[in-house]
Amino acid sequence: MKPIFKYFIRLLKNRDGFKQKSSRDIINEFRNVQIEAHHLFRDSFLILLGVAAASFGLKGFLLPNSFIDGGVTGISLIITELSNLPFSILLVAINIPFLILAIFTIGKGFALRSVVGIVLLAILVHFLPIPLITDDKLLISVFGGFFLGLGIGLAIRGGSV
Repeated sequence: MKPIFKYFIRLLKNRDGFKQKSSRDIINEFRNVQIEAHHLFRDSFLILLGVAAASFGLKGFLLPNSFIDGGVTGISLIITELSNLPFSILLVAINIPFLILAIFTIGKGFALRSVVGIVLLAILVHFLPIPLITDDKLLISVFGGFFLGLGIGLAIRGGSV
């Protein structure tokens, strides 16, 4: 028997009511744990990939050329242009009311994944050095929007914003 199976069987033995469980129940429970772990890794990978794509779109195209996006990111960009406050701090601060709302309406899991995604995006935008890709306004809008949209889409697919 593989060591991971032994670990889960030991884990299940320590739970109440193990004596009533058949081997089929143990296998089903192990399979459920395995599926949940797979979903967690897949969702985490999608969120990380989405954050990376969005930060590339922001830092490589939109931020250096003073292009404005929509939503909370756009509001953060506008306030950054007007007040010279750091974009990454504004991105997190303006998202706080929406995250609180998400806790009560959608759920704590979604809100937690969103907090992770937003904080990672703020960290990458602040610390990751990405050079200016182009000065062409058409290319900036097309590719900046593409990478930002790709990042948002992947993060949403991973269960986050």
